[in-house]
Amino acid sequence: MEEYPLSALSLALVVLLVLSGFFSMTETSMMAANRYRLRHLAQQGHRGARLAVELLASTDKMLGVILLGNNLVNAAAATLVSIIAIELFGEEEWALAAGTLFVTFIILVFSEITPKIVGAANADRLAVVLSFLLWPLLRASYPIVWFVNLFAAGLLRLLRLTPKGRENTGLTTDELRSVVLESSHFVPSAHRDILINLFDLEHVSVEDIMTPRGEIESLDIAAPLDEIREKLATSFHTRLPVYEREPSNVIGVIHLRRLLAGAMGSAISREHLRESLIAPYFIPAATPVYAQLRFFRENRQRFGLVVDEYGELRGLVTIEDIVEEIVGKFTTSMPGSVATCGWDTDGVALVDGGHSLREINRQLDLDLPLDGPKTLNGLIIEHLRDIPEIGVGLRINGIPMEIVQTENRRVKIVKIHRH
Repeated sequence: MEEYPLSALSLALVVLLVLSGFFSMTETSMMAANRYRLRHLAQQGHRGARLAVELLASTDKMLGVILLGNNLVNAAAATLVSIIAIELFGEEEWALAAGTLFVTFIILVFSEITPKIVGAANADRLAVVLSFLLWPLLRASYPIVWFVNLFAAGLLRLLRLTPKGRENTGLTTDELRSVVLESSHFVPSAHRDILINLFDLEHVSVEDIMTPRGEIESLDIAAPLDEIREKLATSFHTRLPVYEREPSNVIGVIHLRRLLAGAMGSAISREHLRESLIAPYFIPAATPVYAQLRFFRENRQRFGLVVDEYGELRGLVTIEDIVEEIVGKFTTSMPGSVATCGWDTDGVALVDGGHSLREINRQLDLDLPLDGPKTLNGLIIEHLRDIPEIGVGLRINGIPMEIVQTENRRVKIVKIHRH
């Protein structure tokens, strides 16, 4: 090697190390790039992203050309270092050993670790650029890559590790939920909350969001007419369930606006009320919320009565309840009710016992159990196995509570302390 000066050999070594770093950085950036972002850019006409997506669609060929180039360059660099060591120190064993250690160190630092860190940290930006260089290399070396992959495929079959097809790169619901939760820098918090609520719909039934039977505003058709007229005049709802003597004996639903429009200029009678009734729409309590939203749309309904497996009335659900489950509460509370709220300065929250546990957990960031009763009142009664008196204190899941008000054999208002 006397015809090559030491400076030329050193320059060639630097070039080989740079090429090795290029292949290492390319491998890491291509494999670490966000494939969904690349597909989005490719759909918008970005040529580099389109090439990157095509390369990633044939991972075996892409890795073949990268590893082929990387191993050739590393082998050439090791040989070149041995030649330089011989030129400087002769064919001494210690010189060859020192040269091996040296080339291992410089390849590891300058051609492996550093380029791969850079590639991983800037994967999305580098992938669309490096694909322009990688694509012609793959086209030029395709016969060699095909030949090498032929042996690799044979070895995989011998080891019974043959891939059964292209891996499904789609995201599951839980994975997509995690992506949304981690997208705080790109998605506004309000939008992110709506998306999370959509993912949670498949785990929520109408029983979780319904208005309990005890809080349903309804009309007894057997009541005195004066009482019926007062109820119609003071109702805060446009639709009322109508029962006869027993609240569980629902005989229909009345639309107040249509009733009042038809009764203009004449007195309201029971016969007129019965003629104005609409057949009630019953919903099984275990119906998933998302399925019920679809049923509401298909049946052109906005209002349904929730019944259990025995046909007993459990509560009421409207399309507004489902919409609020997705976008959050937007309606005003009924007069006299205590809505769930945040903690005050003393770490105390007053909560209506009829509110759902899911809503309380969400607004107060608690962990009340959801696998049993659906309301705070039901949870307390199940826990105590009795109707509590005012002033009774208890702990559920380590959360201290105090009964503030009871009404009609149920817990009306509860004081919850931050634990």
